[in-house]
Amino acid sequence: MKRQPKWIALTTAITMAVLCGGAALAASGDKNDPLVTTSYLEQTVIPDVVSQVETKMTARQEELSKDLANQIAQYKQDVAGGSGSGSSASYTLVTLTSGQTMALDVGCEVMLRIGTATVKAATSPALVDISTGGTIENGASLTKNHLYMSTIADRTITPTAATVKLLVRGGYSVK
Repeated sequence: MKRQPKWIALTTAITMAVLCGGAALAASGDKNDPLVTTSYLEQTVIPDVVSQVETKMTARQEELSKDLANQIAQYKQDVAGGSGSGSSASYTLVTLTSGQTMALDVGCEVMLRIGTATVKAATSPALVDISTGGTIENGASLTKNHLYMSTIADRTITPTAATVKLLVRGGYSVK
């Protein structure tokens, strides 16, 4: 048998090492198992994510600021009371004249102070009389200084005197 020269054995060993090393490197960075460096994360990915979060946060903050400003404006309008409709956390003095009607929202409280008025409702009870703990029905007259609450929608108050003054708390509209 002939003996192979050393350089052939050495070349074969180096070739095998390079092929095995290349296969190992190719296998660790494929589509299913990508190889990512720390510097790539710190210099590219994290700043991009932070930038996107800041952009979305700024947009959401502006949206919430507008909503808050609208709610504050609505609250100020409600507290000041309206000339034709309103909703107030405190009592508002409302004056009705002949021919006008006041539609009450659910939860609206009304107290007759001056004049006379009747309540209109399609179902019973028309209003709850908080002062007595009872109820009043459709067509009944309101009693002065009694506090009434509308617990069902579509309740209206119609003046039977020339001028009627009511204390109102809650949502209402005058037509």
